[in-house]
Amino acid sequence: MSLAHDTIDVRQNILDAAQRIMAAKGFSAVGLNEILAAAGVPKGSFYHYFGSKDAFGDALLKAYFEAYLADMDATLAAPGRTAAERLMAYWAKWQDTQGSFDCQGKCLAVKLAAEVSDLSEAMRLTLKRGTTDIIERLSGAIEAGMADGSLAIAGDPSETAETLYHTWLGASLMVKIGRTPAPFGTAMASTRRILTLPAP
Repeated sequence: MSLAHDTIDVRQNILDAAQRIMAAKGFSAVGLNEILAAAGVPKGSFYHYFGSKDAFGDALLKAYFEAYLADMDATLAAPGRTAAERLMAYWAKWQDTQGSFDCQGKCLAVKLAAEVSDLSEAMRLTLKRGTTDIIERLSGAIEAGMADGSLAIAGDPSETAETLYHTWLGASLMVKIGRTPAPFGTAMASTRRILTLPAP
């Protein structure tokens, strides 16, 4: 195994450990020592892989969105389903991952968005790019649903996608505040109304 491969593995181990921990505790509350201990990496090694905690946070968010978007693409391209069914499968998966109080790092953007946007311009811009990519994919899925006749909307696909994303983002925050999944039920009902889908 090459040194370059070892470096990539260690770097990824650090990112994976940090994603799990920070999804539970936030960015500022987690020290580098805790992350490195969880990753099984010597304390002095961090700056070999990341120039600063800020650069590390940016890399963490980029890795998160890369994985998130790949999973989203797979969901929205699932064979044997209408575009509307794929979209609803995406929201169902959102509910399953973002609603868990032990999300194993899968709710990182929701957890960190407000906190790190005020701490780091680099992390804010990465969050902006990631969320923009999500909304663009939602817009494309809505357009596909209009084309195959599985859904209908009153307005523009891009604006509708943005509205839906904001709805679910807000619901995720309210789930955390209330410690109840009820806001997701409201979001799901609103989504069905916006997309002119019948109740399940």
